[in-house]
Amino acid sequence: MSMINVLPKQVAELIAAGEVVERPASVIKELVENSIDAGSKIVTVEIKNGGVTFMRVTDNGSGIAREDVTTAFLRHATSKVKKQDDLDAIATLGFRGEALAAISSVSRVEMLTKTESEQVGTLYRAEGGSEIFVDDAGCPKGTTIIIRDLFFNTPARMKFLKKDITEGNAVAAVLDKMAMSHPEVSISFIRDGKQAFKTPGDNNLMSAIYAVEGREFASSLIEVDGEFSGVTVKGYVSKPTACKPKRNAQSVFLNGRFVRSGTVCSALEAAYKNSVMVGRYPAAVLHITVPFGAVDINVHPAKTDVRFSDERRIFDAVMFSVRNALLKGDSRPEMTMPASHKQIRMTADEFRQTVIPEIEKDRNDVLSQYEKLIINSKNTAASKRFSQPGISGGPAYTSYNPEPKKQQNEDVVFGNLNEKFLSVSKAEEPVNEPLIKAPMVAEQPVEPVAEKKEPETLDSNIEYIGEAFKTYIIVRRDESLYLIDKHAAHERIIFNKLKREDGTAPQLLLEPIRVTLGKEEYSVVLDNLELYEKCGFELDDFGDGTVIVRSVPSVLSGEEVSSLIIEAAEALVLKKTIELDRLERIFETMACRAAVKAGNISSSPELLALAKTVLEDENIMYCPHGRPVAIELKKKEIEKQFGRIQ
Repeated sequence: MSMINVLPKQVAELIAAGEVVERPASVIKELVENSIDAGSKIVTVEIKNGGVTFMRVTDNGSGIAREDVTTAFLRHATSKVKKQDDLDAIATLGFRGEALAAISSVSRVEMLTKTESEQVGTLYRAEGGSEIFVDDAGCPKGTTIIIRDLFFNTPARMKFLKKDITEGNAVAAVLDKMAMSHPEVSISFIRDGKQAFKTPGDNNLMSAIYAVEGREFASSLIEVDGEFSGVTVKGYVSKPTACKPKRNAQSVFLNGRFVRSGTVCSALEAAYKNSVMVGRYPAAVLHITVPFGAVDINVHPAKTDVRFSDERRIFDAVMFSVRNALLKGDSRPEMTMPASHKQIRMTADEFRQTVIPEIEKDRNDVLSQYEKLIINSKNTAASKRFSQPGISGGPAYTSYNPEPKKQQNEDVVFGNLNEKFLSVSKAEEPVNEPLIKAPMVAEQPVEPVAEKKEPETLDSNIEYIGEAFKTYIIVRRDESLYLIDKHAAHERIIFNKLKREDGTAPQLLLEPIRVTLGKEEYSVVLDNLELYEKCGFELDDFGDGTVIVRSVPSVLSGEEVSSLIIEAAEALVLKKTIELDRLERIFETMACRAAVKAGNISSSPELLALAKTVLEDENIMYCPHGRPVAIELKKKEIEKQFGRIQ
């Protein structure tokens, strides 16, 4: 009995569909790619229920001719590849001819299309991979494809779909990438009847980023524009202070196609080395252009994973382009304060017309309350005098109408109240007295006041103000105040010096020091003795996990040598990369140990000199671990808080 069978066409198509159609998002990806390949300038995508029950993609592209409509739904039917050599220079998004065949085999499809040369369009319907209707139809140039009831004939695959909101979010993520990969195309996304976003299609990448990611994300970006060995890198990357806790904000497009590449991600993060904190990752929207023959994009069915013929060239192009962008476009972090209470500004006439009537109204209300209070008190006093028990007719105050008999004290209070209240602002000027009066003390001789010292300055542009918490230097330059972390600043200065001079001169110890290491650390130190020597250390193997330190870099005089050797070894264990990276790891450790510490007492001239070095060197923005060195507070931000400006 034969054990090998040739699968029926319908079963084979269902299996093939599994490679292309995983969920609604993969359907949208294939259809929008086809629209862009057709030269569309406007693409509209609409979904309902996460795309499971309804998807529609409309474009104004070239359309499909009547004689090609049926053929387009066959497997491996494509207009983009004709011969074997074409596979080495693929310049389009879709090319394998599986999308329409795979989609139609697991859904109900309706397509309306027309080319510019045709007088009438074509309406095509298919269900489960079988054609059911083809006829003439009136429609504009372009193509509209409607997909209904995805996986209606494969319930086993339907159960693997997630909630509608999750599937809808996956579609949105695909369209985000599409919009940023082709800013020359206006892409609209309608989700359950509401427009999620719309890009202008003005061929401006920043416009697409703004439409998709929003203003806050777009405002944190720096432009990248570089070229290296025939590889062009353009786009935007985030400032080091705006890096994210995850890598999911990195979008890389290769020849207009969204891809995932470990080479590009590594190069991107290498460019941010010593400028971003551990556990933070740069955001990026990068367009990389390479010769089509230098990359293989057909290594994965989804065409997102790629393989380069020269990985090093791509790495260098991305790293140097991004690093140059950071050097040119990055600036010191600027401190912004929350808006203070709402300031009301008005002219003198507006004040008289609005505020003074309100004051008069409040004053009249107070007078009215006082008058009522006094009248009530007079009536109460009279009732007490005339309501004596035993008088016929009940309490005397119910029928008693006394003659207007004035009490002198009451008349003075009542008669003078209004006049006295109103005269406060005229005749009786209030005395400005302190709210809390100081206790009377015996007069003491006045100490002579020391003459106020002028602020210390190193030049006419930088003024030293002081130090806060024995950690932060406060200086003024032009129209800004700067808070400078003295440890981070000194650490970066030392680090830059070590890199520039490729280490430092060794200093012989009076007595060698033995350092015991763990197994991994001991091994990595022995493997990197030459690196330690470049940094100014002289180490010898003492055996059994111990090394002998005979000399140390001069910048580390007085430091605890043993813990420094261990810490540097631990850093090398975590980063077993190229020699340059390992050397910088040791420099980082040395700089951190040698720098002045937060809390240390420093003299004003020392702090002023440190501040001057920081502010005059734009390369000193972050410590080697990525923390900001200085924060700028502009004068206008302070004046906003005091209501001087708005």
